[in-house]
Amino acid sequence: MSLDRLRVHSAKAWIWHWLLGELVHAPMEPILHPSTTRLRWAGFSVFFGNLLFYGIWKVVVPQPYESLFLRIVAACSGALLFLPLLSRDNSSYRGAWLYSIVCWLVMPVFFFWMYWMNGGNPVWLASVSAMFLIYYHMTDWRLATLGSTAGILISWLAYMGQRTPELPGLNIPLENHFVLGFAWGTAFLLGFSSANLRRTRLINTLSTMAVMAHELRTPLATVDLLGDVLRNQAQHDMPDHKRKKIEDLATRLQNLVRSMNRQIDTQISNAQLLRLPHEKSSVHAAELVQEVVANHPYRSSRERDCVDVFIQQDFCFMGSRALFSQMLGNLIKNALHSLAASSHASGPGDLRITVGVYRGKGRLAVADKGLGIPHEHQQLIFEPFFSTQTGVGSGLGLTFCKNVVETVKGQISVHSEPGEGAVFVIDLPLHVTPAA
Repeated sequence: MSLDRLRVHSAKAWIWHWLLGELVHAPMEPILHPSTTRLRWAGFSVFFGNLLFYGIWKVVVPQPYESLFLRIVAACSGALLFLPLLSRDNSSYRGAWLYSIVCWLVMPVFFFWMYWMNGGNPVWLASVSAMFLIYYHMTDWRLATLGSTAGILISWLAYMGQRTPELPGLNIPLENHFVLGFAWGTAFLLGFSSANLRRTRLINTLSTMAVMAHELRTPLATVDLLGDVLRNQAQHDMPDHKRKKIEDLATRLQNLVRSMNRQIDTQISNAQLLRLPHEKSSVHAAELVQEVVANHPYRSSRERDCVDVFIQQDFCFMGSRALFSQMLGNLIKNALHSLAASSHASGPGDLRITVGVYRGKGRLAVADKGLGIPHEHQQLIFEPFFSTQTGVGSGLGLTFCKNVVETVKGQISVHSEPGEGAVFVIDLPLHVTPAA
């Protein structure tokens, strides 16, 4: 009996862990496969599709209760997908909310309202069945499930609220329920399995990269020992100018090893993009920035001199200090690389890190006067494996930064003009400590 209870307990624990992983901890994807072109084609389809089907259901195959007003409203909602809010940054929270509301109103609410109004006739039975497949293809399966359920209830209440004696009673055939259940279940399974497949592929790829990065530690440890050997050799009888050069060489060698080890730590964290630790503690922004800037493995004293920290107003937020240190270090590294690749020599203040409070949120801004980012790349730089540095980097650094910021419900954005530098802005929810 005890063995049976243990098995039951293990099964319950596994199911609970699986549910938490799939429903809570799995990253939400309000916009599947986001790109400006895809969103504009979706807006184009919504706009002209509603007008086209109004003509079909009004003239070619007349359907009762077809409303020109509702079709125009639905068509205009498709035009919202052309707004700069989505085209510039389709990963923002506001853009995701706007996209979700447009999809929800145009599909489950409107389609089911027409389904009830037309008594579940074959035209709207087929339309609603197709709607389920489209809806689960466009947004996260959890949002699609919640939106479909809410859309059915709200459209039903709207139908009952405006029901008049002229409206026929609902005599929906029993087979309609089976057809809709099959369509909904199929869409659910396809959306759920697609999300698992995307996540599994990304985890496998990143895990392989993490193993490769970890294997680099062995030769790096040897290089670090060589630096110690050089420094020890410099202590023997040797002219001062040679001793200084050798010590400088050993220092640069060990700084390079430190830099590579930090990159390895970042890549290992990248392998956990979808499983970032949820441990949080109170972090003071000014102290964090000053520590990261002081400990960054600069390649030269000139690089260090070009970094300025400006504290407008300190603030406190809840997050992982280790992850945010890596995130800031990655932004500094990218900014220094941009400065080094620019045509002019970098000087003091060319990389400026600002700490302040803006509109009720803590703000960190990392601004450089480097190459800048082309406009067509600014919406892609946070995507996995996309890099503006040809042949350099894995394209995961900014994806890691975005994931770290979003673990604390923050937001990261970029503002840049080619040739004039770039500004990465991080907005974080404020946390008021008891001492404050």
